[in-house]
Amino acid sequence: GIRNDVVAALKKLKVPVLRWPGGCFADEYHWKDGIGARTNRPSMINTHWGGVVEDNSFGTHEFMDFCEQIGTEAYVCGNVGSGAVQEMMEWVEYLTSNAQSPMANLRRANGRAEPWKVKYFGVGNESWGCGGNMTPEFYSDLYRRYNTFVKDYDRSNRIYRIACGSNGEDYNWTEVVMKNVGRKMNGLSLHYYTLPTGNWSRKGSATKFDESEWHATLRRALDMDKLVTLHSAIMDKTDPQKRIGMIVDEWGTWYDVEPGTNPGFLYQQNTLRDALVAALTLNIFHHHADRVKMSNIAQLANVLQSMLLTDKEKMLLTPTYHVFEMFNVHQDATSLPVELTTPDYVVGSEKIPTVSVSASRDAAGKVHVSLANTDPNHAVRISGELQGWAAKSVSGRVLTATAINSMNTFAAPDAVQPQTFSGAKLVDGKLSVELPAKSVVVLELL
Repeated sequence: GIRNDVVAALKKLKVPVLRWPGGCFADEYHWKDGIGARTNRPSMINTHWGGVVEDNSFGTHEFMDFCEQIGTEAYVCGNVGSGAVQEMMEWVEYLTSNAQSPMANLRRANGRAEPWKVKYFGVGNESWGCGGNMTPEFYSDLYRRYNTFVKDYDRSNRIYRIACGSNGEDYNWTEVVMKNVGRKMNGLSLHYYTLPTGNWSRKGSATKFDESEWHATLRRALDMDKLVTLHSAIMDKTDPQKRIGMIVDEWGTWYDVEPGTNPGFLYQQNTLRDALVAALTLNIFHHHADRVKMSNIAQLANVLQSMLLTDKEKMLLTPTYHVFEMFNVHQDATSLPVELTTPDYVVGSEKIPTVSVSASRDAAGKVHVSLANTDPNHAVRISGELQGWAAKSVSGRVLTATAINSMNTFAAPDAVQPQTFSGAKLVDGKLSVELPAKSVVVLELL
């Protein structure tokens, strides 16, 4: 089964959507190997990640049950790279059909009488790379073919179909797929990872870094804004109404693995630097909420910029987890425009904005403002006007720590965690905030 502590932590996080089974693994995963009695499930080699034996004990039923336990929508990614059209078609039928059909009856025989509600379905993953090394023209044709057989078996469960999009700055991929696929998709993905060095062969340590590498990491995280802006402009050419969503379904920091671990497992620690990356990136997505309809950080537990780390019976919440928990007040809210004038944080010849901000109003009328101070050495004072609205009170929470590489460990799992923030006040209708160095702050105004 699923660990109770993991389920409890993720329920508190209010995870809106969970993507599975990958990632590169999706295009070598064959779903029928992961159903039925576990003792009868065939094993396979996970060629992408560690070369270990995958026993398929966690399959379709386990994933969908997990989604129900934590209260999240399922985003299933189908196998285009090595799978047949019929395999994908039958998986959708197995998941969502309530008819007396072969796949629906197979699901019933495996213990699930009612179909699941699968809101999102990805037609392949990273088809430009590990998913098949395809050209955008070839993938577009394949998408049109495979997508034809991703059927809506239930009128109340219209599947949101997501096409494989670009790797970072590959704007040609977006141009071609938008032109050739167009309205046959609901969403187009984008993948971008933040590497401190920008060098895949020597990415940098997750925990041993100086201020110059802190600055470089945050600068590269902020490049997400340029990517979203330029890809959005391309999408606007054929979709000015923004009907097709940009789905940033892989993002986050990627470092050299922790010493002594399997390089294919991508296990890395998580520090205050990762918390800042998460806050900066989420603020960027909020600014582009008209086009960015979903984002999925990589990954959930024990891999890359994860929410949770486990070691046998132990579990800890990472600084990234805490940012996501603080920011979940923005869920289902309306993004508000924010104008910001900020000084620069300069290291050597490179500079980035010191302050990042986004804001939203929820259904109850509460306004939430999320702020990040990238400068690890100096606090910054912010003052702002609330146009068209008079707040009566302000409260908040802050995430910071003593060092730029402060982290939670199994020996000290609460070293970095949110605290009550008292550095914000309202003076004559204006908001004044003393933003601590290297911090993330979320305010609530009533």
